[in-house]
Amino acid sequence: MYKFLPFIALLAASVQGDHAPAPPAPIPAYKPAPKYEEAPQPYAFQYGVADDYSGAKFSAEENADGKITSGSYQVALPDGRIQTVTYTVDAYNGFVADVAYEGTPVYPKYEPKPAPAYKPAPYHAPAPATSPPLLTSPLLPTSPPATPAPSYEA
Repeated sequence: MYKFLPFIALLAASVQGDHAPAPPAPIPAYKPAPKYEEAPQPYAFQYGVADDYSGAKFSAEENADGKITSGSYQVALPDGRIQTVTYTVDAYNGFVADVAYEGTPVYPKYEPKPAPAYKPAPYHAPAPATSPPLLTSPLLPTSPPATPAPSYEA
């Protein structure tokens, strides 16, 4: 048995050496992404919101001819002013905005409120949780104990 194991190991080593190493994996070639010509798509839109319930008032408009985008929007600020932003966007200058404010800000005078005064809740005695126990006599007669009570006299 022990003479057979070295023979098997030698045979496995010789068979293992007959195979050639695997060729290396091919290196992926760089292929740039295809470029598609995009035709300019001019557009124009505008909208406005005036919600008296929530106090939201704003509007916007924008125009694009494919190379230059221009527009403006207005927002009613909480201090009573109207902020107007006029902007242009192009490939050379990027985003250029002009911000203007209309009106003067109005801030309410600060009047601190007095600290709240809390009163304790009126005390009411709790209602009884249980009714008085019902005392009745036993229904069955009791018999004397089977063994006499121990006495501890010296």
